[in-house]
Amino acid sequence: MQPTRREFLIGLSSAAAAAAFARGTATSTMPIAFSTLGCPKWDLSQILSFARSHGFAAVELRGLMGNMDLPSQAPFAGDQIEPTKRQFAENHIKIACVSSSARMGEEDPAKRSKEIADAKRFVDLAAALGARYVRVFGDGTAVPKGTAPGAELKSRVVEGLQQLGEYAGPKDVTVILESHDNFTSSVTLKQVFERVNSAHVALLWDAHHTYATGGEEPEFTVKQLGPWIRHTHLKDSVPSGDERKYVLTGRGTVPVKKQIEALQSIGYTGYLCFEWEKVWHPDIEEPEIAIADYAEVVRGYLGAASKK
Repeated sequence: MQPTRREFLIGLSSAAAAAAFARGTATSTMPIAFSTLGCPKWDLSQILSFARSHGFAAVELRGLMGNMDLPSQAPFAGDQIEPTKRQFAENHIKIACVSSSARMGEEDPAKRSKEIADAKRFVDLAAALGARYVRVFGDGTAVPKGTAPGAELKSRVVEGLQQLGEYAGPKDVTVILESHDNFTSSVTLKQVFERVNSAHVALLWDAHHTYATGGEEPEFTVKQLGPWIRHTHLKDSVPSGDERKYVLTGRGTVPVKKQIEALQSIGYTGYLCFEWEKVWHPDIEEPEIAIADYAEVVRGYLGAASKK
């Protein structure tokens, strides 16, 4: 029986990734990772097996089986933490980041208190797992999309980050604010980080958003924000009306290769994490195809750079 197109592409990508891993090109000063946002139907065993077989160094935990509340999931319950850590270790996979949905810009006191408490739950989980980073957002639910952050919003974000940095520091965890929503301008983000001034607060550079939403070239963004970048999200897309449609890496208009080169120029050694938003966009390519393809494409970018 002839294989389907999907089966053929999966086999092709898997074979290429395995060959690259065998040649020793899977390791790099900028190792690759992927977010579990891209594989909402996989359990932890499937995630780790796929990561290992395709030469990934780490996984970013953003939900499991489509549930975004990680601390409530069985593998992360108190009595399962050690078995889960062993499962990662046996597969030689690190945890790049534990990603929450907590928003530092909430204005309503009750909502704000809940967001801060939720972020602390994720900090506690990261500490238990031995993970270094916890992701948070800047905006609040009532902030209109596309609105430039005003002084009051930025102050709330600064205060929230300071509070979380103080909580996370003794646990050897760093809280990283993602360049997302209305916090995609380098000027705005720089103002926030300069005011926080904490060793346990830094930046998750979502390179797609600063380019596609913020209109910044990667060289500019990295020059402005480089000192705070600890983790990076990469993905590609094309314009689609007033929105953008996610496509396989290197097939869109986002300068992913230049984004990686910009990071190389500052000696970045963190993860290059593929954020395939399958949870929010179920119509895009299946994770077996998209995640394997990302590994092959980015490994090629890194290999080309090493020959310069």
